This record gives sequence, structure tokens and C-alpha cells, in this order.
Amino acid sequence: MNEQGKLGTDGVFAGVRARLFSIAYRMLGTRADAEDVVQDAWLRWQVADHAALQSAEAWLVTVTTRLALDRLRERKAERESYVGWWLPEPLVELDENTPETAAELASDVSLALLWTLERLSADERAAFLLRQVFDQDYAEIAALLGKSEASCRQLTHRAQEKVRDGRPRFQSTPEAHKALLGAFMQAAARGDREAMKALLSPDVTFVSDGGGKMPSFHRILRGAGRIAGVFWSLENQNPGQVHYQMARINGEPGLLRYVNGRIESAQSFHIEDGRITAVFVVRNPDKLTGVPQHPAA
Repeated sequence: MNEQGKLGTDGVFAGVRARLFSIAYRMLGTRADAEDVVQDAWLRWQVADHAALQSAEAWLVTVTTRLALDRLRERKAERESYVGWWLPEPLVELDENTPETAAELASDVSLALLWTLERLSADERAAFLLRQVFDQDYAEIAALLGKSEASCRQLTHRAQEKVRDGRPRFQSTPEAHKALLGAFMQAAARGDREAMKALLSPDVTFVSDGGGKMPSFHRILRGAGRIAGVFWSLENQNPGQVHYQMARINGEPGLLRYVNGRIESAQSFHIEDGRITAVFVVRNPDKLTGVPQHPAA
């Protein structure tokens, strides 16, 4: 391939790289795995017969999805032996004006949705994402998964049923989400249990991921009083050493928590009807390497 042709194919790949990362991240839930898949797709793209392709983007999406599916199946045993609850690696930004385009954060990659997707089989997850998020038709999904269109419709329907409960009934505006989270952050920083309870739904849930490397709850906690107590306890044990910072986590307002000047967790919040209905706390240090390790001045 001459230099001009190489620049052209490089440009084609660069133009869809954000979408490819988005597919791989939604499938796998970790930045490193997603980037590895995109890199593998890039290597295959380099030796592909570009002239024979009807659609370069469709070819790249297909290759990336198949690579992600293969890796997801390889990771199944690893996920099953994971210590405690498994949450996705958070994608964190501090500057709202410079969104991470590679994550396509305008689309739904919330930890709440990705947590729900963990309940799906690999094929259900792929069919759901390709249909609901990337608007592929069933013929394309069937060709990609090596199944009939009827089977893919069933896969998508089952996935939709499982995901429905994981989505908020009424989507709060970013402004309302941020305002509620700001009030909760201030209450948590003060160790004000009653103020926190007032912002939590009575049946709020709390999921934490320590990966066996940091203390975490091995069951899902429920109830406003109990969860307010979890936040209060950390502040009580480390008086004056707990610092919260607002950040965008997977495209939504979230919190970074620092203890003694070091990152302790990234926290995402599911909000409905003006109250927090679910809290997702990532404490596994392996999943926090892409997060600012010290609070901003």
C-alpha cells in the first residue's frame, strides 16, 4: 500500500475508533480490554482487502464485536471467580467541557446500565447492544452472531426484559442530577446522617466492588438508614481526612472520594423521582488507575 493509501485507511479507522471503543467497552466493562480489542481490530484492518469491502465501518463494527464477544467468553470464568460484586471500570472526567470522545459519553454507558448488562449472557448482551444502542437490523445481528434472525429477536427480547428494571422510569435532567448529588456530597462531607437519609430513597441499594483488594460488602445493602450509616462511618473513622470531588463518571455526574489525600473510590448514583435509588462504589484499585489519584487543589 502506498503512503497516500495508508493515510486514507488510517483516516477511516480514526473516524470510527470512538464507536469501536464504545462497543468494546459496553461489552467488556474495562478500558484495558476495550483498548486491546480495538487494537486487534486495527491490526486486522491493516491487512484487510479494503477494495472488496462494501462498508468499511460495517466491517470494523463486525470485527470489533466478534473480538469483544470472544474476549467476553474468555473472561467468563474469571468473572465467576471474582471476589465480591463485579462493577465496570469507571470512565472519569473532571472537565465537563472536554468529554472523552472515545467513550461516546453522550450515549448511555452508565454504571447502572452496565451493571445490569452483567446479568446477561454474552449473546444477549451483544444482541441488546447492537439493536438498542447501535441500531443494527436483525439481519446484521444474525450474520454477526451466526444465528437466525428469529433467535436474535428472542435474544434481544429477553435482554430487554432483564434490562428494563435497571433503567430509571423517569430520566432526571443533568442539572437535577448534579444538584441532588451536590447536596448529598455536602451532607456526606459533614457526616450528616439525617440529611443523607432525606436524599436517599427508602429502598435504595448499595453495591461495592473491592475485588478482594479493598474491603467491600459481599452482598447488596438496602435501606436509606443503613447506607447513610456507611458514609457516616467512613467520615467518623477518618475525621477531617475524607474529601469528595464532583466528576463525570460514565457520562453522568458522580463523585470521587479521597481518604488521606489518596483516591479511595469512584461513585455513581442512580436517581429517580428526586431521590437516589442506587449507589455503585468502585474501590478495586486496579479499576481506579485512570482516575486522578489526588484531589484537585
